[in-house]
Amino acid sequence: MKEELIKKAYDVAVERYAAVGVDANKALEDLQKISLSLHCWQADDVAGFESNGSLSGGIQATGNYPGKARNIEEVRQDILKAASYIPGTHRLNLHEIYGDFGGQFVDRDQVEPKHFESWIQWGAEHGMKLDFNSTSFSHPKSGNLSLSNPDKEIRDFWIEHTKRCRAIAEEMGKRQGDPCIMNLWVHDGSKDITVNRLRYRELLKDSLDQIFAIDYKHMKDCIESKVFGIGLESYTVGSNDFYIGYGASRNKMVTLDTGHFHPTESVADKISSLLLYTPEIMLHVSRPVRWDSDHVTIMNDETLDLAKEVVRCNALDRVHIGLDYFDASINRIGAYVIGSRATQKCFLQGLLEPIAKLREYEADDKLFQRLALLEESKSLPWNAVWDMFCLKNNVPVGEDFIAEIEKYEVEVTSKRGA
Repeated sequence: MKEELIKKAYDVAVERYAAVGVDANKALEDLQKISLSLHCWQADDVAGFESNGSLSGGIQATGNYPGKARNIEEVRQDILKAASYIPGTHRLNLHEIYGDFGGQFVDRDQVEPKHFESWIQWGAEHGMKLDFNSTSFSHPKSGNLSLSNPDKEIRDFWIEHTKRCRAIAEEMGKRQGDPCIMNLWVHDGSKDITVNRLRYRELLKDSLDQIFAIDYKHMKDCIESKVFGIGLESYTVGSNDFYIGYGASRNKMVTLDTGHFHPTESVADKISSLLLYTPEIMLHVSRPVRWDSDHVTIMNDETLDLAKEVVRCNALDRVHIGLDYFDASINRIGAYVIGSRATQKCFLQGLLEPIAKLREYEADDKLFQRLALLEESKSLPWNAVWDMFCLKNNVPVGEDFIAEIEKYEVEVTSKRGA
């Protein structure tokens, strides 16, 4: 009965969208092609498998909801469970500290592709391609500065680490037959006023030039800015201005993390500018409640604006979409599913926007008509199209996933110890 209702509602939605010049069937086809890069660190609060040390380096997870993944098997189990409730085919984004180290300590300047061999095989087995990140935080040599550290020994350690991460990403991309996107973010900064801004940025620039000296065919580099880190509030070496300049001058992809800007800035507005000067863009989608608080993504105005702008720029083939939040205060599988589905809903609404008519109005200087249609399109039955998308992908429609995740919590995660 429910399936019948979904199909009837979809048929009505198809007609309603056709009336404003939108092909709902094509929107579904285009949404099917969008792969999110799911972030492994939501499963275990950014702990990884390297050590039992606490987070450091301007990063922090808050909350202590029971049942987090404690090892590589549980992380994989939870990611697959979450993916089973998310329509479409998606990727997995790994941090270096999530390597399969076999219980041995491997320092970060010694990491090799072999430490991710089981991940490569796991990804192939489950049809989940991999992306990658170097890890500069939570290490005795992290301190306040890594790639911009005036101490050459420490700086060289992190340069070597990041070079090795690029080699790992290259192997991942080669094996999966699709480029692995490797993100580079370092926390480097100062808690209080610095009088050496230029010096640290010169060092970071030089470190990056060394790291990127080798060109690879099967991976793509992206560089991520930040406004500040916890305990590093006054100065960030790798600011947005720094990385836009570096990315544009070195033909590198720039990562836009929606939590890494002033709360009143529009990240959506940055898309069209970056597309003119950089080859591609990487998005890290989260929900900043107060700056970079990394709350679970929801279907809010900011995420809607971001998704619509990507579609309006016809840039789905140049913009990669990753999630980046780690909420330890709620069910972690639920967090994955809420954030992923919310992001997809936003992109669906972008794909269903009557853009041809809107642009016609704009070209004819019919500004009342443009604003009116923008407002009316918010009430069009996009949710009926979304329900059909879930049905076609054989995942729970509507709120049905809530009970299934509750069952998984009772049977699996609640039985995990500390």
